[in-house]
Amino acid sequence: MGYQFVHLESFSRKGDDKGRSAAFIFAEARRDPLASFHVANPAPPVVVFGVGVAEVEALHDAAADAARTTPKKGTPRKLRQDHKTLHTVIASHPYTMEEVRADPVKRTEVKAWEARTIGWLRSQYGVDLKSVVRHEDESHYHIHAYVVPTDDPEMRALRHHPGVVAKRTAMAAGPSDGENPKALSKRGDREYKAAMRAWQDAYHETVGVPCGLARLGPRRRNLPRGEWQRETAQAKALQAALDRAAAVNEKIEAHIITKKAEVGTLVLTATSEAAALRAEADAAMAEAAQRLTKAKTVSEHAKSVHDKAVAEQRKARSMMSRARAEAARVTAAAARLQRLPSMLRTAIDGFLQSRVADRIRAAVAVEMDRLRNQASSADRRADAADKQARAAEAVSRKAEERARTFENALTETAAQRDAARRDVQRLRPPKPGPGLGMRPTPGHR
Repeated sequence: MGYQFVHLESFSRKGDDKGRSAAFIFAEARRDPLASFHVANPAPPVVVFGVGVAEVEALHDAAADAARTTPKKGTPRKLRQDHKTLHTVIASHPYTMEEVRADPVKRTEVKAWEARTIGWLRSQYGVDLKSVVRHEDESHYHIHAYVVPTDDPEMRALRHHPGVVAKRTAMAAGPSDGENPKALSKRGDREYKAAMRAWQDAYHETVGVPCGLARLGPRRRNLPRGEWQRETAQAKALQAALDRAAAVNEKIEAHIITKKAEVGTLVLTATSEAAALRAEADAAMAEAAQRLTKAKTVSEHAKSVHDKAVAEQRKARSMMSRARAEAARVTAAAARLQRLPSMLRTAIDGFLQSRVADRIRAAVAVEMDRLRNQASSADRRADAADKQARAAEAVSRKAEERARTFENALTETAAQRDAARRDVQRLRPPKPGPGLGMRPTPGHR
């Protein structure tokens, strides 16, 4: 296993001392003939993230034409031709293209390295990372990243260069106590190198370590071959350990997902059962309430019938009292009439031949008939009143019996309602807590 290689550089539209401008960089990335003399058999790049090279170049040129810089005193002006507008990063893997094509295991390793590198680039540059391409026509497996700061009105590509940013920050702060300009410049250079080392360390921590790559090569550190081999073996062991940790982590995540699904299923089942029980309990309570309402209605009706029967009984008793008084009066009149013949018989004996006697007899006979009829009518009314009183008493007894029956039904319905409420409270599941699980309540399994 080798060591990591990652390099960054910024370019302007004018070009550097080697003649490399932004246009030349894009031409080289596209494998234009005039920019590909260093490649024996140029092949088009493979886009692994973002857009193609042509789209990135068009985006860069449009943004550079629209960008403006504003001096401290003056109006906005177009960018200078030597203004750095394009930032690039190249990362290379120690495996050669022949090794990658011939060995499926190595091809899997470089794919993982490529994915980790792209993730690290996205964390470094965010939306300014427009494209990542892979060249497969050179000796080693490598990728190129193109960063265009389109969200910056001044299109400052050097803000993505950690060394330049660190040095400019130190220089802008000015010299410290007793520091001359030369010492300040040296301190700025130290800040530049420290920032670049931190950038390399960040890449090594995120990509190099998981992929088993060393931070530096043996020549840079003058390591003996045996020491380099031991470090390489250690890097491989670290990579294997990280791979095992990743596999274990995946298993743990899969187990967690499975348990979450099981818990979710249990929660859904418990929720549905609780809902069914709650619906059943609500239906029972509704039925109990309906029965209670019906019982109350029947009870009210029974009470009304009872009151009406009592009123009829009172009326019948009053009629019986009046009938009995009338019968007593008729009996007294009859007794008087019974004494009247003996009183009249003496008078009639003396006046048998008298027309007066005839008239008296006729008058007495009419009066006797009237009194007999009145007595008969009073007897009939007394009998009718007695029958009505007995009927009212029977209705009253029936009403009292119905009232007692409905009162018993009402008591039983209230007891059923209380029992249903206790069942609802017992069957109602507890509210789940903040966690994913659901702790069963005592008595429930």
